Amino acid sequence: MDIRKLITVFSDQKEELESNELSTLCDRWEEGQLSLSSKLAQVVIGVRRSGKSTLCEKVLRQHNVNFAYANFDDDRLATLTTEDFDTILDALYQLYGDFQFLFLDEMQNIDSWQLFVNRMLRQNVHLVITGSNAKLLSGELATHLTGRYNKIELFPFSFAEMARMKSVNLTSLSVKATALRKKALNEYLLEGGFPELLNESNKQGYIEALLDSIIKNDIAQRFRIRYVEVLRRLASYLMDNFCQEYSAKELSAVFGVSDHTIDNYYSYLKEAFLLIGIHKFSYKSKERILNEKVYVVDPAFVTNRAETVATANLGWRLENIVFIELLRRFRPQHKDIFYYRDRQREVDFMVVKDGSVEQLIQVSYDISSDKTRQRELNALVKASEKFHCDDLLLINMDEEEQETVKGHRIRIVPAAEWLVGQLRML
Repeated sequence: MDIRKLITVFSDQKEELESNELSTLCDRWEEGQLSLSSKLAQVVIGVRRSGKSTLCEKVLRQHNVNFAYANFDDDRLATLTTEDFDTILDALYQLYGDFQFLFLDEMQNIDSWQLFVNRMLRQNVHLVITGSNAKLLSGELATHLTGRYNKIELFPFSFAEMARMKSVNLTSLSVKATALRKKALNEYLLEGGFPELLNESNKQGYIEALLDSIIKNDIAQRFRIRYVEVLRRLASYLMDNFCQEYSAKELSAVFGVSDHTIDNYYSYLKEAFLLIGIHKFSYKSKERILNEKVYVVDPAFVTNRAETVATANLGWRLENIVFIELLRRFRPQHKDIFYYRDRQREVDFMVVKDGSVEQLIQVSYDISSDKTRQRELNALVKASEKFHCDDLLLINMDEEEQETVKGHRIRIVPAAEWLVGQLRML
């Protein structure tokens, strides 16, 4: 590509980046996971429009480092190839001077980009990279970088982040503040946490355009999908039936394609971060692999789609939000999240470290019914006895207390307070 065109594109991108007012950017939990002093590539991955670029820009600008920026999710750069890498560098050095940090946005859009990243690391350039594909750090990149990267997963705004952007009081324990947090959570259950949706009036149009971009650009084009309409329908079906167990055999009968095709399409939807799977806990690896539940990355994909049918299930929505929050909190600590089910009981979530169960969690929107309450408490107690875990938690919308069942202490906490609790510890 002609260097003059590249300089023009990168100049436009530079002006757009510098136009952002730093004081208006939301503080994100994941900022502390980026280490600019490290020689490792800092790689931020997550679904499109979750705020990856903003997070990286904020950290770089707050540290007042000299960095160059290139966004490859730009139609003007669609024809770039491996042969253009030196020209890209030439254009960036002409525009930014002798930079020490290089911020590469959606770098996976160029073939063999891993070789370029590896070259920059060998030249001691500090790299900050974003990507919208879960396989970004597998295959060739892992081979070329041989562990020389720090991975940061970013989801759309958490409830605490969204509430803070809406000026909801997250610390006061007054009746008014507690009630307003609960109101904000009920809104979050429907609206989700995509940053740009906070000020977007046409929410359905935004989400449908985002979903279309992910299906077309991140999946269909990348993987040369043969049955694109089947892929769309499968995505819609799974987003309507989130929090349920996945079965390729059942879905193949519904969509008229093979189990193999369903499994492939499901894996692509997860790679694009639209869906996230959770495995059933078992000490047998085969059982873990064969059993999986499906969650959606953000409830906005459930609410703001044409012909959606899952808007009313607040219980599933709360469970989904708790799952994503558990991933935020525990994946950086290298802890795993599972669910558990046997013939008698089901536990929504298990926090596991090195094969040891550290916490058992049930999620129920409404436990005012004694039948519901006892079902959730008894499942926790039985699982506690089976897995020798004493940290038992029941998350609901309203109640806060401690209850002892058969000698096992169980904390019952309101969801809004649990969701902002991590923030209060900062």
